[in-house]
Amino acid sequence: MAAERLQFHEMGLDDRLLKAVADLGWSQPTLIQEKAIPLALEGKDLLARARTGSGKTAAYAVPVIQRILASKQSVREQDVRALILVPTKELGHQVQAMMRQLTAYCSRDVRVADISGKADLSAQRPILMEKPDVVVGTPSRVLAHLNAQNLVLHSSLEMLVVDEADLLFSFGFEADLKNLLCHLPKIYQSFLMSATLTEDVQALKELLLHNPVILKLQGSQLPDSSQLQQYSIKCEEEDKFLLIYTLLKLRLVQGKTLVFVAAVDRCYRLKLFLEQFGIPACVLNSELPVQSRCHIITQFNQGFYDYIIATDEHSLADPAAAPQTTAGKGKKKKTMERGGKAKDKEYGVSRGVDFQNVANVLNFDFPTTVESYIHRVGRTARADNPGTALSFISHTELALLSEVEEALTGDNSDSVLKPYEFKMEEIEGFRYRCRDAMRSVTKQAVREARLKEVKQELLNSEKLKTYFDDNPRDLQLLRHDKDLHPAVVKPHLKNVPEYLIPETLKGVVNPLSSRKRRKRKEKPKPQGVVKTSFKKNVQGRNPLKSFKYTGGRNRKGKAGQS
Repeated sequence: MAAERLQFHEMGLDDRLLKAVADLGWSQPTLIQEKAIPLALEGKDLLARARTGSGKTAAYAVPVIQRILASKQSVREQDVRALILVPTKELGHQVQAMMRQLTAYCSRDVRVADISGKADLSAQRPILMEKPDVVVGTPSRVLAHLNAQNLVLHSSLEMLVVDEADLLFSFGFEADLKNLLCHLPKIYQSFLMSATLTEDVQALKELLLHNPVILKLQGSQLPDSSQLQQYSIKCEEEDKFLLIYTLLKLRLVQGKTLVFVAAVDRCYRLKLFLEQFGIPACVLNSELPVQSRCHIITQFNQGFYDYIIATDEHSLADPAAAPQTTAGKGKKKKTMERGGKAKDKEYGVSRGVDFQNVANVLNFDFPTTVESYIHRVGRTARADNPGTALSFISHTELALLSEVEEALTGDNSDSVLKPYEFKMEEIEGFRYRCRDAMRSVTKQAVREARLKEVKQELLNSEKLKTYFDDNPRDLQLLRHDKDLHPAVVKPHLKNVPEYLIPETLKGVVNPLSSRKRRKRKEKPKPQGVVKTSFKKNVQGRNPLKSFKYTGGRNRKGKAGQS
């Protein structure tokens, strides 16, 4: 079967594009790429449903670039030929990065501009005046530029891409999208990419597509159990904190991990709790500036951090039901939290953003809908990499769990979420430590941490932006997982006493880090008098008898010379 698969070099692509694909290490196309690219190059409209992490971005990016390169051979005039609509700023940043990688050898012929950022319209105007070949942005941002006449599409646009189409309506872009269509020409090629085929996607299909080819690839919306292992464990509020402490501190969860919580306050509550035990973690939420968010994702992908605590703030089911977590979805005005900081309506990290090599996804708070669960868990087991998803379920979330199980079991006869076999009674010894840490994490501490983090990130984002443009290497030194410390930190909590470790884990877990032990072994033996401290002495040894003096011979030699 593998021999019969269509390869990139058989698709009639430009040599410069093939070279960029080779540099990215893509030996052969994924299933969605193999099916979608030839159809797109033929000029057909596409509606593609493929699971998250299957290479949907490249499936439309490659034909878009190829068609622009082909048209540049006959038409020399510079114009905006392709528009890519995305639901979030983070995804916009990622799509631009992917396009830039693919146009590495033809960057003069294919110029890409991302206008999804938070900069003023006037600041982005000069970029659009140069008429880049590809424009990436959120519907609201693109519409604002069209209304300001910074962007004109009615005569030049050839291709329209809607990425993560299932999320555009749920992020409140329905009106923007319909208004935007008035500014487009009558004839253009459209691509709709989606992880799920919802009613919203069907509505978009009627609006945008003309006789489309519908690709429904991979019946399952998530990888199968050989690639993605999904577990659930029933535990109440206090047990959630106890369990995450045990899993992270004893290194029972290994590799890069994304922890999803429901609200911004929970985000900082968990970060401060983990800080008590010396476990550094990054925070990612809608209050942080967009540059900081994109920088955190980039550094996480480069291996700077092991843990990110992300808020999945878009309650897809009922925005009114979760006022704390909606981040203004479906509303025109941005909601103001108690801290006075406006949340970003176009924030979203659980959807579409490609976190690389994520080994685990922890649902600290269970998602409110099936779509949200698919998008969260889809951050791991991407492409052909293995991954694990673990969900903590409280008694109030049991109905949501059964909803998810029912939806996912529809694709496969087996129960998808297996129970996580963990004996809570074995870690009871840690409970008093967790309670001790929780006492320090007060509402006031959470509020202070939230304010401090936003101030810190605003400084990183705005004041230092020009400096980092001139000194890009220094940007690598900027870390986002530093301790916030508004809570009282008790140093003894950072160490795990051996007597607290359950018998079953004693062979696996080493409470003392091996680095410290190595350092002790490698210390060079001192010359001259060796003093041993009373504390380090083995019980029963007399320190006066163990006193050593090793400098006598040198002294005698010196005395003889004098």
